[in-house]
Amino acid sequence: MRLTVPDIARMMDFSAVQAESSEEDVRDLARRAKHYQCVAVFTLPSQTPLVAELLAGEPAIAIGGVVGFPSGGTTAESKAREAEELLRMGCGELDMVVNVGMLRSGRNDRVEDDIRRVVDAAKGAPVKAILECHHLSDDEIRTGCELSVKAGAAWVKTGTGWAPTGATLENVALIKSCVGDAVGIKAAGGVRGLETLVEMYRRGARRFGVGAGSAVKILQQCATRPGGFVEF
Repeated sequence: MRLTVPDIARMMDFSAVQAESSEEDVRDLARRAKHYQCVAVFTLPSQTPLVAELLAGEPAIAIGGVVGFPSGGTTAESKAREAEELLRMGCGELDMVVNVGMLRSGRNDRVEDDIRRVVDAAKGAPVKAILECHHLSDDEIRTGCELSVKAGAAWVKTGTGWAPTGATLENVALIKSCVGDAVGIKAAGGVRGLETLVEMYRRGARRFGVGAGSAVKILQQCATRPGGFVEF
């Protein structure tokens, strides 16, 4: 298997989704996204109009929106309305945080309904269900995967990037063992080097949510390899 810089860029969602992400951070994100032609960019909802404006005329780069971010603790109704608003602002993909507290409480019906409401509101736009694995046991991760698939999510995502950990090799492998090929796997939260990305790819991840600075570092690491690619 061989991955080139463009291959990796087309699996990367460049993001600026921290509380302190400023408008200048978003402008820098857009500049880097244009340069590398990553697959998507994600900002916090209030900055979605700005990034949509900055990336107008870049049809290959999707605008992503975050729903119920970062806690997942808002109501299903609130999440559905947020999803609708983000779509109106130009988002083509939605990453939603599942109700982690309900998942840990065994309220599986509430968790499934929560995800399904956003999937229905998305009207065909792909929804990634963020499990925030740091706070979950292996059994809870398995249950979260099962509920995400049942509710119609297109992807299962490891974390928001706000928790102390998110994407680990073990979490990616566990999610893959649960979902198989039914949905995609997005690794986010702690993907900061090329070797980590490649190992997660081996375990089944096909999208990677990475802050703009780490994303550029990873792509530069690949570019400096002999031939400009990584082979495994």
